[in-house]
Amino acid sequence: MIVRLPLVAQFGSVLDPLSSTEERLLATVALALAAIALAALVVPLLLRQCRRLVARRYLGGTIDDFVGQVNDRFPVTTPVVLLLRSLQVGICLVTGVTLLVIWNQQWLIAQSYALVQFSLADVFAWVFSGLLVVGAYVGMGLLEDTVAAFSREADRMTAHQEQIVTRVGQIGLLVVVAFVLLGFWGVDLGGLLVGAGFLGIVVGLAARQTLGSLIAGFVLMFSRPFEIGDWVEVGDEEGVVTDITIVNTRLENFDGEFVVIPNDRVADRAITNRSQKGRLRLRVDVGIDYDADPGKAVEVATAAIETVDHVAETPKPNVFPREFGDSAVVLEMRFWIEQPTPPKRWRTQAEVVERVKAAFDREGVTIPYPQRELSGRAGTDGVRIEDGRGEPVRPDGAESDHSPN
Repeated sequence: MIVRLPLVAQFGSVLDPLSSTEERLLATVALALAAIALAALVVPLLLRQCRRLVARRYLGGTIDDFVGQVNDRFPVTTPVVLLLRSLQVGICLVTGVTLLVIWNQQWLIAQSYALVQFSLADVFAWVFSGLLVVGAYVGMGLLEDTVAAFSREADRMTAHQEQIVTRVGQIGLLVVVAFVLLGFWGVDLGGLLVGAGFLGIVVGLAARQTLGSLIAGFVLMFSRPFEIGDWVEVGDEEGVVTDITIVNTRLENFDGEFVVIPNDRVADRAITNRSQKGRLRLRVDVGIDYDADPGKAVEVATAAIETVDHVAETPKPNVFPREFGDSAVVLEMRFWIEQPTPPKRWRTQAEVVERVKAAFDREGVTIPYPQRELSGRAGTDGVRIEDGRGEPVRPDGAESDHSPN
């Protein structure tokens, strides 16, 4: 069935004088050149001049700034660009219809119109769907800007966490928009949800370890027990955090080895963060002779520790007698370092040992060797000492009465 269009018929009657092929070719070339000039030059120039005129006369130039900001954030959704593209598409459609009329091909127009006839409800549905898609695109950009602003102002997220939150939010927004569109177009969401539920059960059973790591990754992301660059101890592993992903955490230990720990194991183990506070207290034990003065030794050790460069001035170093050892009175030396790292800890401890040893030598404070005191039980001949030949020797130095055979 061919649909007759009165407007096209009237337009064809206007172009009836173009009867010869040469006239139609000339009209086609002229129409094509005019359409190109109108779409590529005249319309953009008119829109630009109108925008400047409106901005200068009514808005004091602020519309240029507003359109520039919109164009920087959402290039394809700029109102002026949308208007320009709409006018250019309209020019192309009018040109195409005119060319078909010139060459007496009105039947193509009628058939095309019959194929694309829409009811008002269909037009509303398509417009609503398009607006929803555009809104989702704009919302994704706004979400990214909001998360970035929150992270920058509050300093609450690392770059990696910011990216994760942005992507998860954008995916969630797309899922919501997809369900709204499917429901709007009458798609049965019940069957789709049931199928998705069964698929989720199968995937969950097959990849429960991976899903556990993913969930633990989100927990670590929001609880933030450590960040990249922190010196941490996770269970039996110790090192500097080099990377944190949704699935695992990567450490570099002090031997230069990289240790990859799944996030579910990280969440199940005790975590010691030695960098979070920005300073770390170290302990070093030293023993002094029982004949030495503990008070003097404490003063000498404290003064020596204060001369070490990496030792923090506040809190001050603290030295105190801790216990009676087998051969010495044990002093515990406590001191702090700023911005702790493993190499800094080792260097500081080594320098403290060197400075305290040198100070004790200068002040005559003895660090004793391990010693044992031997004594005999009462009512006996005392301690029996074997000489080099394996014969017992009396305590007074006289040889035993026993003689070899």
